Amino acid sequence: MSRSKRKWEHIQHALSTGQKRLNGFEDIAFVHQSLPDSSVNLVSLNTKIGELSLSSPILINAMTGGGGERTKQINRNLAEVAKVTGVALAVGSQMSGLKDPSEVETYKVIREVNPKGLIFGNLGSEATVEQARKAIEMIEANALQIHLNTIQELTMPEGDRNFIGALTRIEKMIQQIEIPVIVKEVGFGMSRETVQLLQSIGVTAIDIGGFGGTNFAEIENKRREKSLSFFNEWGIPTVVSIIEANEDSHEIDIIGSGGLQSSLDIIKALALGANATGLAGYFLKVLVKEGMESLIKQIEQTHQELMIIMTALGAKSIQELKNIPLVIFGDTHHWLNERGIDTKKFSQRSNIK
Repeated sequence: MSRSKRKWEHIQHALSTGQKRLNGFEDIAFVHQSLPDSSVNLVSLNTKIGELSLSSPILINAMTGGGGERTKQINRNLAEVAKVTGVALAVGSQMSGLKDPSEVETYKVIREVNPKGLIFGNLGSEATVEQARKAIEMIEANALQIHLNTIQELTMPEGDRNFIGALTRIEKMIQQIEIPVIVKEVGFGMSRETVQLLQSIGVTAIDIGGFGGTNFAEIENKRREKSLSFFNEWGIPTVVSIIEANEDSHEIDIIGSGGLQSSLDIIKALALGANATGLAGYFLKVLVKEGMESLIKQIEQTHQELMIIMTALGAKSIQELKNIPLVIFGDTHHWLNERGIDTKKFSQRSNIK
């Protein structure tokens, strides 16, 4: 099967499979603040990922590219949405464009539509430094995502089976390219041990890509004759992964992604330790089913809701959100305790100065 056809199949399966809300956000509850001493007009949504300054904690996360005219149109629309709303945008894996010049336009259209926006490139950990440079040049990227997708590749009928040397290749990219490198998972989450390894080679920003959103094992299983069903429930839930990533690696900036669908999900992710949040599957569904204008309206409304929730909590900035007390319940509480992570530090913190 051609790479282009596979890319389009991924989009179709992502829309049909949907998201099952297994990311753990239901296990998080804020401690109500009766005297928040705040006002909506004092709230700032500005944040940082590594060296990059963002006006919004929302990132339109990597979705597609390399699937011909249909994916080009999706990327054109996403670029327009990002331009109007002021949010950052990541492209899907650019390997298709590197291997097939006819697919380059499906990526370049993003920079053409949004010449001044924050655009993130995307390659797998198998990429070389030279490929990374070409991917950056292709879209004039402000940062480069390097995705880790072992489970997807193992489930994919035509996927990779050898993952030796990925950490070394990532280290070389960090050392030899001039823009920030963001290492990202694709729906299976990152453990604190993985984050510590990434920090040891100089990674300053990660996207934990937790379990509970678009399930690429399930998508690839739909493309197999014999399903590897044991991978369908494989992974670290988004909430757990954000907390694990932040446990011993405070110098790394975290993007929380994996099934986020609401302003409350975003606020919870930020309060747990993320600097920004990535949404892909939910935005794709709105774009395809309701159109570009509906997605613009959705993001603008979400920005308003974020400021309203932060006002209720008494947090004027995303940094202050990280001091708001919250309680962790259920399976998330059990997982964290089994992993030796004290959940009481979240419930007993305070934003009172």
